[in-house]
Amino acid sequence: MKVAFVGKGGSGKTTLAALYARHLGAEGRPVLAIDADINQHLAVALGEPAHVAMTMTPLGEHLPAIKEYLRGDNPRIASAAEMVKTTPPGSGSRLLRVVEDNPIYHACVRTVGGVRMAVTGEFTADDLGVACYHSKVGAVELLLNHMLDGPGEYVVVDMTAGADSFASGLFTRFDRTFLICEPTVRSVSVYRQYAGYARDYGVALSVIGNKVEDTTDVEFLREHVGADLLTWVSRSAYVRRAERGTVRPLDELEAANRAVLGHVSDTVDGTLQDWAAFTRWAHEFHRRNAAAWANNRAGVDLTTQIDPEFRMGPQALSAPIAVIS
Repeated sequence: MKVAFVGKGGSGKTTLAALYARHLGAEGRPVLAIDADINQHLAVALGEPAHVAMTMTPLGEHLPAIKEYLRGDNPRIASAAEMVKTTPPGSGSRLLRVVEDNPIYHACVRTVGGVRMAVTGEFTADDLGVACYHSKVGAVELLLNHMLDGPGEYVVVDMTAGADSFASGLFTRFDRTFLICEPTVRSVSVYRQYAGYARDYGVALSVIGNKVEDTTDVEFLREHVGADLLTWVSRSAYVRRAERGTVRPLDELEAANRAVLGHVSDTVDGTLQDWAAFTRWAHEFHRRNAAAWANNRAGVDLTTQIDPEFRMGPQALSAPIAVIS
């Protein structure tokens, strides 16, 4: 199951993503966490000291190798140089499992706080003024396009703040999206913007209220979020300590807030994996990106990379898939 955490900057989405990933890990469930936010804080939220977290190898540094690995022997892709962030898998492509041995994970995945995780990487001095952050998260989009995860397996992604993910098709890559919403007008406005964009794409969206102090906060969220409000997290001394760098064992989290994580987990497990929609939107956004910019950059028609006979899902396991030689 692919799970996204989104919300206004400062809403607590990174904290909630880390708590949920740790909850899954504590239950022995296969999980891969990915920090796709421009502000790379997920490793610290999982318990890694900041100076150590900065040494993690970003996915973006290995993007050419990632493309080459995922291309496999797909005859529709002439070279890794012709792959872009939206390139969908086809016959001969390598598909990823949440837990497996592959060179991408070997290079870029580290266990932090009991959770396997990867990072997109921060802006560098060379990026400033000339690069868009979507070039960083392109590696994440490629990984998710090729991720063959099943029930009981989880990819948890801490997304960039606000509605920025709508600048690509990345927002359609998830089985369930959790929008973290504080009981404030500004936070609710981000929810409305996100929900408005997502509505036409069948995004399974749930709201988790955060920093809730009393019943008036809950009533405010219910008034402005309505049926999308799934649950809420109360003000937490545990979280405050974690945000100051002291990440304690998860069983010390307040019982009510620990129960929230269970509710979130049950909601994800109850979500239908719509592989037909996953494939359909992958093809659609690849066509859009090809027409908008990618064809000109590659010098070829990248829509020919779309394999109309290939569908992601359990049946893909029986399709020809390239293996490591």
